[in-house]
Amino acid sequence: MTIKQISIFIENRKNALAEFTNVLATHKINIRAMSLADTSDFGIARIIVDDAASVQGALERSHYIVKVTPVIAIEIPDEAGSLNRILKILADNGRNVEYMYGFTGRKSGSAYMIIRCTDVAETEKVFEKSNIKMISQEQLADI
Repeated sequence: MTIKQISIFIENRKNALAEFTNVLATHKINIRAMSLADTSDFGIARIIVDDAASVQGALERSHYIVKVTPVIAIEIPDEAGSLNRILKILADNGRNVEYMYGFTGRKSGSAYMIIRCTDVAETEKVFEKSNIKMISQEQLADI
């Protein structure tokens, strides 16, 4: 059960991030989660939204280079050690985490992690076998 992450290439210059978020605000796009990484010339914003297809179109019409990537969203207890437990399960099953980032929602006591592993389908099987709750694209709006 994957969700769609949108990666956006943004120039590493003054106001570029504000211009990007202005496109989102203009289209009334609510960001569920975001990660931002940069190099000297450009940055990559990774965002999770409810409706990835419409957001992709809006960004492309605004001349952004975007890529949609399947990632896994999981719900974990919002307590010390929860992330370590997940990472140990992944390590014990030979899964390599390429990157990850977290967010919280309205549900008290839960946190959410976005995880990108080398083999998404195999990682999903590991989570299913380990009874780790994965979040679907449709469930994002309720978080």
